[in-house]
Amino acid sequence: MKNPFSKLIPDETFELSMKRYDAFFNGEVYDRAPVCFTFWKNNPNAIRPEEKTYANHKDRWTDVEYRAKWADYQFDCTEFYADALPTYFPNLGPEIFSAICGCDYYFGPDTTWTTPNIIEWERDMDKAVINRSSEYFIALDNFVRELLKYSKDKFAVGFTDFHAGADHLAALRDPEILCMDLYDYPEFVKAKLASSYEEYYRLYEYFYNMMTLENEPTTGWINLVVNGRYNVTQNDFSCMISAKMFEEFFLPGLIQECEKLDRCIYHLDGPDAIKHLDMLLEIKKLNAIQWVCGAGNEGFYRWIKVYQRIQKAHKGIHLWVDIKELDDVFANLKPDGVWFSSISGVPNKEEADKVLARIRNWK
Repeated sequence: MKNPFSKLIPDETFELSMKRYDAFFNGEVYDRAPVCFTFWKNNPNAIRPEEKTYANHKDRWTDVEYRAKWADYQFDCTEFYADALPTYFPNLGPEIFSAICGCDYYFGPDTTWTTPNIIEWERDMDKAVINRSSEYFIALDNFVRELLKYSKDKFAVGFTDFHAGADHLAALRDPEILCMDLYDYPEFVKAKLASSYEEYYRLYEYFYNMMTLENEPTTGWINLVVNGRYNVTQNDFSCMISAKMFEEFFLPGLIQECEKLDRCIYHLDGPDAIKHLDMLLEIKKLNAIQWVCGAGNEGFYRWIKVYQRIQKAHKGIHLWVDIKELDDVFANLKPDGVWFSSISGVPNKEEADKVLARIRNWK
């Protein structure tokens, strides 16, 4: 793949990093585990957009022209070091797919949420479908197009945080009600899962074609870079249901998602979702796991057995650790399939080089 970041990343650095990421996706290691560091840099040529004020949060979120300009400025003022690559995803909140399918959408300072629009299955399920005239589809479409004006040879524009499958149904229906639906209306749940996945795949292809026509690689809200189809798979709703229900209703859709992608990583969210890990690790086309322990559960050491299970299954591991935890990582894992997406406590390139030397010697 031609270096799509040539304004910010030397060709040799890009080529070597991609070899490391390819090894990560295969649960292997090239010369060392990939590691990402970014540092702010003074750039007198960078054009900082003027500060703006907004009447409400929605106006701020949906001012995509300004957000694209701000993204471009940030890339001009960021040094990407080691294996860090410049990527940006057009974030319009975690339930944007459901908003495009008719849910009322609300914007807060840092996140968004919906209200359900399937109140009665028979009456409403066929109404909760993609509407390309939706203001939210138009906003997302415009956001991607604005970003592509700036991205050439500088950064990759990624997929937004599409929550397909169970999370989408939970937004359309309400999570607690959907739990009961698995018992009371299983036929409606399965039918809506199937039809909504088809909608999601069409939406994915629409944006994939838009971005790849601009010779962009594929990336997403987990900022891996792939030459081909890539995305994050997830099921945050799964923390509320048994392994049996997960296997019956949602595992088939996740398997299908993975099979349609060249590379994928699963976002495993919270201790109550760990009960599904073994089933996930059996998905042949699933390349990697991002384990998110949740607030109050932080710390690499307490989750060593989870990471070891992932590595034993020959899947990649997304790690975000503090520099003080590196010795525990080295003592309990092999470098095979590990990606340090971030190592906190590293203030500059000199300290980063010391960390890289330690990781290079990790066997």
